[in-house]
Amino acid sequence: MRNIYPFTAIVGQERMKRALLLNAVDQRIGGVLIRGERGTAKSTAARAMAALLPEIEVFADSPFNDDPNSPETWSDWVKERKAAGEELNVTQRKIGFIDLPVSATEDRVVGTLDIERAIQKGERRFEPGVLAAANRGLLYIDEVNLLDDHVVDLLLDSAAMGVNTVEREGISFVHPARFILIGTMNPEEGDLRPQLLDRFALAVEMHGIRDARQRVQIMQRNLAFEGNPEAFYAEWQPKEQELAEKIMAARELVDKVDYTSRDLISIAALTSSLQVDGHRADLVILKTARAQAAFDQRKGISDLDIAIAAELALPHRIKRGPFHQTEMSVTELQERIAEVQKDAATEAEMNAQGEEDEPADSQEPQKKK
Repeated sequence: MRNIYPFTAIVGQERMKRALLLNAVDQRIGGVLIRGERGTAKSTAARAMAALLPEIEVFADSPFNDDPNSPETWSDWVKERKAAGEELNVTQRKIGFIDLPVSATEDRVVGTLDIERAIQKGERRFEPGVLAAANRGLLYIDEVNLLDDHVVDLLLDSAAMGVNTVEREGISFVHPARFILIGTMNPEEGDLRPQLLDRFALAVEMHGIRDARQRVQIMQRNLAFEGNPEAFYAEWQPKEQELAEKIMAARELVDKVDYTSRDLISIAALTSSLQVDGHRADLVILKTARAQAAFDQRKGISDLDIAIAAELALPHRIKRGPFHQTEMSVTELQERIAEVQKDAATEAEMNAQGEEDEPADSQEPQKKK
């Protein structure tokens, strides 16, 4: 039975849906944190987005979802069997949706090495953890603010590095750990430390929809889904298929999306003008803007792409200024980008004018009369 609510049937919450889709286009962006009230479709959207993702090629028996076409990312499990001359069959597998429980321990997340077996028999045996199952898939953490900070650090490190290394008593095991990280939380139950907040590439604030007509739509669609999930999905399947194909096309295009030095200056000037700490935000905005351009089937980023990316990448990173009271809209961010571009152009013009006005002999010693 089809029991996953269709992504395209979710009413409103456009910012959240955009953040999820752009991570689906390029998982190197670094995940998304969804903060909001109870009952605002946070987990529903995450599961629905995972269902849109295409099947992937994997080695049939690999517990790490290794990509047969990327030898540089193979786990030690694959390397050992290849070195032994074993034949590894390739198959298609649906991208996984891994739900991490709040009670998860470090060993449950990263996996464990059987030290006793290694010492007694000289065999390296690794028991895969959550990161192994999540590789090339989606890792979902509900109530991430209630998870142990150390475990959150491990997850974010793996998401950033794309690899999980487990070392015990001089024995190590390495496997790929590239996944789309989605965390949800209710701020009423406590917040994340600023250091952890910054590690989530994108963040969105969720609020209950106030428009009465949209609230009626939500009720009608949910009742229809509960009454007959198969029929409801069949009704939305054409839109789901269209969106899935759009994600696939964007995935193939994203690495070809170009950017100019002007784009980089715009991003740097924007984050600098808003007093953003560190440099992670600049990189996130660039990656997100490229994903947005690819999603729109374009090979170059625009000021609008940068503004859309900044809307998702900046709110949780700014402690003062406009974001302290309210979030900036895409239009306001476009206006800010135009301002910093104008300021940069004026400064460049003044510098050029200053060089022209400088006397030709100003850098030479004056001759004595």
